[in-house]
Amino acid sequence: MNAMIFAAGLGTRLKPYTDHCPKAMVEVAGRPMIAHQLEKLRQAGFRRVVINVHHYAQQIINYVNAHEGFGLDVSFSDETGKLLETGGGIRHALPLFDSNRPVLIHNVDIFSNADLKALYTEHVDNRADASLLVSKRDTSRYFVFDGEDRLVAWKNIQTGEVRTAYNDLQPAMESLTADDESYRLRAFSGIHVISPTLFPLLEKAGEVFSITNFYWQYSPQHRIRCVEAPDGFRWVDAGKPEALARAAEIVNTQ
Repeated sequence: MNAMIFAAGLGTRLKPYTDHCPKAMVEVAGRPMIAHQLEKLRQAGFRRVVINVHHYAQQIINYVNAHEGFGLDVSFSDETGKLLETGGGIRHALPLFDSNRPVLIHNVDIFSNADLKALYTEHVDNRADASLLVSKRDTSRYFVFDGEDRLVAWKNIQTGEVRTAYNDLQPAMESLTADDESYRLRAFSGIHVISPTLFPLLEKAGEVFSITNFYWQYSPQHRIRCVEAPDGFRWVDAGKPEALARAAEIVNTQ
């Protein structure tokens, strides 16, 4: 199974920790974030993993190589010349994957008790073009899904901004609230699976772009669906210093 870890970010929210090291090397429960993510992927049955790198890239490369890839076939997608954002990062890494298999994408600073193997398997079984792990939690930015679990829009509740490729839904999306039951507003976990059916579109999307924008733009023509996190789902974005302790709690209970 293919997987990719997003580790190229500057980690500005984690300053001063990231003044002299990349976000992926910031410690959670006594070990660098990248170690936790690689071990979680290995335990879930993944074998080929790509890590994109930019900020203090060599520190990540040296650490992973010193630990022999944590028992995985690890490659590095070099973005030291330019940050490519999430969509551009996947596009740049495509030659490093088995092009016939889906890729699970995981942010390096996301810690959860998600069953990654189950998510990947469900994605394959449903023959989806992309499967986004989501949950019902308070945030300002939501993906919007219809009754068939298909992505139809993205919305910022605070600003009212709506992004959708369904022009006829624009008025409904503008008036949509988080409590509305006609559509489901769900928070994205930063964990998703993308199929080879979308690889040609990624190739054409340009050099630097957001995968979030890519998903809603192509949602009318492709099956981009949500996978609702189960009861008991625990999740934290460890991209801020105050969240590191909560991430450690998740690690220590797995």
